[in-house]
Amino acid sequence: MIAIRQARAEDWPALWPIIEPVFRAGETYAVAVDIEEADARTLWMDTPLRTFVAVNAADGTILGSYFLKFNQPGGGNHVCNCGYIVAADARGRGVASALCEHSQREAIALGFRAMQYNLVVATNTGAIRLWQRHGFDIAGRLPGAFRHPIEGEVDALVMYKRLVDLADR
Repeated sequence: MIAIRQARAEDWPALWPIIEPVFRAGETYAVAVDIEEADARTLWMDTPLRTFVAVNAADGTILGSYFLKFNQPGGGNHVCNCGYIVAADARGRGVASALCEHSQREAIALGFRAMQYNLVVATNTGAIRLWQRHGFDIAGRLPGAFRHPIEGEVDALVMYKRLVDLADR
């Protein structure tokens, strides 16, 4: 069973081994592959409005995480943005789906009206399918916007969902 709670400072030592290989691979996040741990911590834990962790309810092991932040300031601050990472050994167990559902509820509770993913790498087909299952539409395609370490320049997608329907449930 998966439980989701707000991340705490003491979670970072368990989160970094989950986040680091994803950032180092350079295949899904527009983050420098040689990012320093302190900078990654700032990006994931300190800068967002909220950061959450999914844990194994039985033993407390961290299975994944997401952050939630404003997508844009000012006139765009009613739209949020999230980033998600699931531990390699927890993939395929519904963690990303649970994080996505939780992030939408949390966004609504914080007053956001929509959620936007700015740079979904087109080769990340599993994530694209998952986000579409959760009601996200592809709002745009950015040709060659992501430099993939294996595939070269690949397209990136902007995905968007109004949260009003979820709030009415």
